[in-house]
Amino acid sequence: MRLIDEIKAQATFRVLDEKTETFYHYPQLPELQWPGIERSLIFCYLDNSFESISFLLRCFESSHVLALLPDGLSAELKSALESTYLPHIIFDQTREAVPGFYMQSTHCYFRHNRFKINLHPELRLLLSTSGTTGSPKMVKLSEKNLRANARSILGYLPVENTDFVPLNLPVHYSYGLSVLTSNAIGGATLCCSTENILSRQFWQNFQKYHYSTLAGVPYVYEMLDRIGFTAMELPSLRYFTQAGGKLRDALVRKYGEYAQQSKKRFYVMYGQTEATARMSYMPAEELLSHIGSIGRPVPGGRFEINPETGELIYYGDNIFGGYAENFNDLSAFASPEFLETGDLASVDGAGYYYITGRMKRFVKIYGNRVNLDELESALSTKYHYHLPCTGWKDQLILVFSTSADLPAQEIVAFLSKSYSIHPTSFKVVAVPVIPLTTNGKVDYIQLNKDYESR
Repeated sequence: MRLIDEIKAQATFRVLDEKTETFYHYPQLPELQWPGIERSLIFCYLDNSFESISFLLRCFESSHVLALLPDGLSAELKSALESTYLPHIIFDQTREAVPGFYMQSTHCYFRHNRFKINLHPELRLLLSTSGTTGSPKMVKLSEKNLRANARSILGYLPVENTDFVPLNLPVHYSYGLSVLTSNAIGGATLCCSTENILSRQFWQNFQKYHYSTLAGVPYVYEMLDRIGFTAMELPSLRYFTQAGGKLRDALVRKYGEYAQQSKKRFYVMYGQTEATARMSYMPAEELLSHIGSIGRPVPGGRFEINPETGELIYYGDNIFGGYAENFNDLSAFASPEFLETGDLASVDGAGYYYITGRMKRFVKIYGNRVNLDELESALSTKYHYHLPCTGWKDQLILVFSTSADLPAQEIVAFLSKSYSIHPTSFKVVAVPVIPLTTNGKVDYIQLNKDYESR
């Protein structure tokens, strides 16, 4: 059975267009106006509007290969990606015309001269490896991957068919897509809107439609803390989830205690696009006794730790089928036996896993090997503030701060003493904002670029 068949089998499944305040059962969604087209590569430039979500769901009925991309990409990046992958069809609500294509239906453009691309039978989806999308590197996923991921999430999250689920994370991002797929096959109502989670309109919609759940990356929860999320009256909220990077321990505890006191559930999760999103979760009832842990593997998954390197290894049916960097790579699909996550990890006696750093987030400063994730964690513990760190040409460790209240000299002295590294190896850089990828994660590459341009 395909993912879309499971969704269509749910009589309670609906899509809400918040813009028009209209509910749609699946058969009422607008149909694609180009049936009978042979299997094609479709570039789907998506926001989280009803038009994007209904188009995506209808595309899942077909056998086409879908590349999910943010509609806010620059014209230059779109052109570069399209030249690299040669898509047959483009869905884009931001353009009135696409050179070399003709409009077949609203926002759908078909290539005049169709290039022959060999699409592997198992290939179903292409997702960007990160939110920067400056690189054409894509993760290749299958129908099996999508179903395994959605099913495993339903195995631990308390999804109900009466839920109203805001699609507040981009659906071109694996976490946002997993919110859509798992709740859809659970028969919930998907609420489509492009409102920012920090906007007044989002919270008005929250109260109006009685949202049941909320999903966020660390940046989202940092911002929610600033606007007083835990003091809000949200009786309809049953549970909320966090993934997409490590949330600082102090906030995990704060949200965990809020959930406990208000009889809600807070789930901290861990995943990667290469695993179609989820690899582990922390049971809500165990969260406060295992602060900092990513929990245990999702149903159907398994972890090992490489005894030589300390790297976390994952096994499961949601492991991807390799990377693509151009259209020639779409003819192959081979899922490895296991996924090397690139994360360093430890496990306690109760079987709960902890991420201790990234294998590639190390720098060498005057012979000292420094784990930048460990530095960030130490800083957030001391200052209760997220201070991103990067390495600069093996000469400096840069600490970026948006707060004028944090003393640079004190930060340098703290790091120098903690890691026995000369203070000249550290530099605190004041920035107005921390740049984020389209997935809401810290854009470390852009931080270094901005520093270099000073």
